[in-house]
Amino acid sequence: MAHDFRITTFSEERAYHSTAILIYLKAVKSIFEKADVTIGNSLNQGYYSYINLGGKKLTTLDINRIRDRMKDIIAKDYEVVMEHDTVGHAIKKWYSLGYPEKARLLEGRPQDETIGIANLHNYRNCMYGDMLPSSGYINLFDLRPYRNGLLLRLPNALHDHTIPKYRDDEKLYEAYADSKRMRKYTGLNYLADLNEQIRAGNADDIIRASEWLQSRQLEEFASAVVEERKKVVLIAGPSSSGKTTTAKRLCGEIERLTGQEPLYLGTDDYFVEREDSPIGPDGKPDFEGLDCLDLELFNSQMEDLLAGKETDLPEFDFRTGRKVFGKRVTQLKKKQVLVIEGIHSLNDVLTENIPREDKYKIYISPLTQLAIDRHNRISTASARLMRRIVRDNQFRGYDAETTLELWPKVRAGESVNIFPYSSSADVVFNSSTVYETCLLKTYAEPLLEAIPETSGQYEEAQRILTFMKYFEKIENSEAVPDNSILREFIGPRK
Repeated sequence: MAHDFRITTFSEERAYHSTAILIYLKAVKSIFEKADVTIGNSLNQGYYSYINLGGKKLTTLDINRIRDRMKDIIAKDYEVVMEHDTVGHAIKKWYSLGYPEKARLLEGRPQDETIGIANLHNYRNCMYGDMLPSSGYINLFDLRPYRNGLLLRLPNALHDHTIPKYRDDEKLYEAYADSKRMRKYTGLNYLADLNEQIRAGNADDIIRASEWLQSRQLEEFASAVVEERKKVVLIAGPSSSGKTTTAKRLCGEIERLTGQEPLYLGTDDYFVEREDSPIGPDGKPDFEGLDCLDLELFNSQMEDLLAGKETDLPEFDFRTGRKVFGKRVTQLKKKQVLVIEGIHSLNDVLTENIPREDKYKIYISPLTQLAIDRHNRISTASARLMRRIVRDNQFRGYDAETTLELWPKVRAGESVNIFPYSSSADVVFNSSTVYETCLLKTYAEPLLEAIPETSGQYEEAQRILTFMKYFEKIENSEAVPDNSILREFIGPRK
């Protein structure tokens, strides 16, 4: 029997999703005992999954059987029992069940340490997080065929416990598929592979390989801009994606190809005067919505620039809350590319006076490339939160507690201002580096450990710390190049 449960927080969302995946895995295994199931990256408000049936193609009838079995498991409201096992015993168990990557992930930890394993009616798996009490809490899901696999679509904390209308996230799928190039080049498929390389002293080689692949992708984008004679490059993405560094590196690549440095603009310089800022639902100024920008001025100036007119570009003084003119009077040269970075850059309202054929849109996000194991991945939101915790402390003077308090509001703003426009991008840039969580752990761990038990963010901090135990540390960042996106978060070399 399904429970009347609604997701209201991100912690509930994580537990709901993990429980739904456990039900899905149990359903597949109960129908196809020898099936090898892989849970891929998050996609279209859910997860992309591939089922290997040993050469047999998954049919519509098979998908219907899986869906019906999931509904049956939910209706029977099986309890999710969290069992505790020693690392040593769990290693033997995962090897015997044919999951060597799960076993190898534990081999660097004390053999008598205990870990949690979820048991759903005699189906056991490690889901690395909290679970809901029983299968009946999963009262809403959608299962549909997609490409060579399936999409398990689920509600989340930002859509009032509904599953948003389906849209084909084709570009995002291609970006995830492109990560196969990274896995083939580095030989890293699972977190255990990365940990073993770090323990063997090969961290610097992994850093160089990951950074080289990322540079090649930016070179490809720059070549496309030049070859297609685009006049404007628009870059947008959620918080802590590395937009600023990416925009500047892309400018460098375009200059290398054309001999002419692009004109770089950030939309933050077009904020309305602070007293004119719109007020959000919480009664506080809203600095995330499109209305916080002076759209009339922006569109007028973009039109003047593209017409070759001399233009007095503003600089926003965040101390006084006002735009300052006279410091940046410029003129766009013939064939000079205009690069615009900001959270609203993919929203055509921002650039409504610029013809679509003149635009090259880039959506940027750290789409985590490495799987923990075949059933678990590092979420994109978790990767960005780690970056933000470190950057806020390094450059803004915030402690981890403050960052965690602000994070839900940041994510809520992204769901309105950024994610709905990602599908309009020409390309998706994956700003993730395969090694970054291991490096960021060195910076983030002491910040999270400093959060006291009395804090409202203590439980979330402990959840992240527990999860980070699975990652080997990279303590020396000297191999991270000066132009790396991660330098935007950890700072320059000393």
